[in-house]
Amino acid sequence: MSDDTFDARERLDPAQREQELFAKLPEFLAHATARSRGWAQHLDGTDPASVTDRSALKDLPVLRKSDLQEKQKANPPFGGFLAGDLSTAHRVFMSPGPIWEPQAPGLDPWNGARALFAAGFRKGDTVLNAFAYHLTPGGFILDQGAIALGCTVFPAGVGNTDMQAEAVEVLKPAGYVGTPDYLKVLLERGREQGRDMSSLKKALVSGGALFPSLRQEYEDQGIRTGQCYATADLGVIAYETDARDGMVVNEEYIVEIVRPGTGDPVADGEVGELVVTHFNSLYPLIRFATGDLSRIVPGQSPCGRTNMRLAGWMGRADQRTKVKGMFVDPAQIAQLVAAHPEVVKARLTVGRQGDGDAMTLTVETEGAGEDLAGRVSATLRDVTRLKGDVQMVAPGALPNDGKVISDERDYG
Repeated sequence: MSDDTFDARERLDPAQREQELFAKLPEFLAHATARSRGWAQHLDGTDPASVTDRSALKDLPVLRKSDLQEKQKANPPFGGFLAGDLSTAHRVFMSPGPIWEPQAPGLDPWNGARALFAAGFRKGDTVLNAFAYHLTPGGFILDQGAIALGCTVFPAGVGNTDMQAEAVEVLKPAGYVGTPDYLKVLLERGREQGRDMSSLKKALVSGGALFPSLRQEYEDQGIRTGQCYATADLGVIAYETDARDGMVVNEEYIVEIVRPGTGDPVADGEVGELVVTHFNSLYPLIRFATGDLSRIVPGQSPCGRTNMRLAGWMGRADQRTKVKGMFVDPAQIAQLVAAHPEVVKARLTVGRQGDGDAMTLTVETEGAGEDLAGRVSATLRDVTRLKGDVQMVAPGALPNDGKVISDERDYG
């Protein structure tokens, strides 16, 4: 561990990192399919030994969180995806849904220490953790990371702001972890009570938007504030550095950005759904579709870390919506695009026409024949069982926001 990086892996040559990740992937896939009935069924027909690069990885089916939830309901608690014995899990959590998550063995199973280090936390710091510890893994994700880093944790959890303000004055923690807005609540309560809150010099926040004005407010008070992107299933996937230029992907993950409704990777810079492979031997997650939108930030971080960067959370990819009483799914739009090689990209807009729903499909195409609109319209009707207008535009005309279905109905 150096002064500016958690370990040497953060400065690996990108090609070497890629080689190392994919060198261990075949064995990991073999382990998952051998020890887990769920993965054996999901990856049926896959030769683990052949999955040695991104080209082969993209041919594996994605596992969507909604599908995992249904499988867990059918086969509780983990849907058959636990690749080991439950007795080896340190904890079991129940997130809203409900969806069940086991805590894997190890000191830092959610890979939080690296993000904390990038945010300025160091061995010996006392950390006030205001993430929730009740039922879900939220509080434990950075709790375990802080302990792995050599910090002392005050497990404050959510609420009891008066007591938390008192704890800051008495324990004098160097740092805060929690949601971005609760730190403001805590600081204001401390000032109202005349308490000394000056020990707080650093913060790592997640679970909400860190608006530039709010970050500036904290930093004007001497609190260096960074953010990370984490989920209950996967842990800390990416984190901010002093460069403040995207979030660096954690070393323990393979990250892809795919077109919503598919498993097809998009070009760097294009917004799509975040898909993650996590080398968790107890609870493998392979091409796990998070349902969140993001994009890859081209190039490397000015901070010197060499892993790919994400733009952070950019909305939800689950754009399934009901039109005239029938659900329309991004996967259906992907099916339509696949049926017409002339179509580069498509976006379905749902609005109102009089008292009824109306659909318009905008397709990016170049040099298409005169009958393309009619053929696309027929396919739209076939796959959705609904009629819609078709509008053709030039490649690049659609917004780069990851939306496949845009529901613009106003019921006000």
